Amino acid sequence: MEAVLVSACLRGVPCRYDGRDKASSEVDEAVAGRAVVSFCPEVAGGLATPRRPAELVGGDGHDVLDGTARVVEDTGRDVTAEFVAGAHRALAAARHGGCAEALLMPRSPSCGRGAVYDGSFAGETVPGDGVTAALLERHGITVRAAPGV
Repeated sequence: MEAVLVSACLRGVPCRYDGRDKASSEVDEAVAGRAVVSFCPEVAGGLATPRRPAELVGGDGHDVLDGTARVVEDTGRDVTAEFVAGAHRALAAARHGGCAEALLMPRSPSCGRGAVYDGSFAGETVPGDGVTAALLERHGITVRAAPGV
């Protein structure tokens, strides 16, 4: 069975913006019997844990990669460069680990798949993908949102 890249927070690593994890038995079941590459693109991009919440502004992760949207913290600080750097490091980790698939944290500005927070910091989502999810997809890695989170 092929290896799978998984958001590190889903594997119990306390690397989310709030310093917590999002460990999930459903994720554990989904990857049972497979080699798992756990990875947090936000930390890999140079952001601290804990850190300010960040959301996509002006589009989704595909737009960020195309240079037409950005990632900002709730203070207004632009962290686009850190998110893009982390996405590239996640892609490198996935390739190194032989991952053809990724199971990522839903709604995240880096890992979200299918829906992401809308930039209002009000908990609202819009259709789209996070920066890492978009980059992985562009490079032929199948990206799925983690179940039950």
